[in-house]
Amino acid sequence: MTGTSSLSAPFHPAPLPGRPRPPLARAHAMAAEGPGRQGLLDQAALLHDQARRSAEAGDLAAAAQAILQSLDCERRAGGLGPQVLQLIKPR
Repeated sequence: MTGTSSLSAPFHPAPLPGRPRPPLARAHAMAAEGPGRQGLLDQAALLHDQARRSAEAGDLAAAAQAILQSLDCERRAGGLGPQVLQLIKPR
């Protein structure tokens, strides 16, 4: 049995260029890419507080940057979860 090995995790090959990943592979990739929805919302709240403190201290550039990062976290959190597209056919 030389040259062979058993894999403990399922193998998901990379998608071919121009072809979408299967839904299960996308779910695994999303889970491995970053924090979940609640983690992103928590991070957005922390960045919002940081922006408030920076604005109170007079550092408007840092406040603006924290606000943009907070909005990005909220946007990414809104994109997580099941995506329902074109289930109902228009008449």
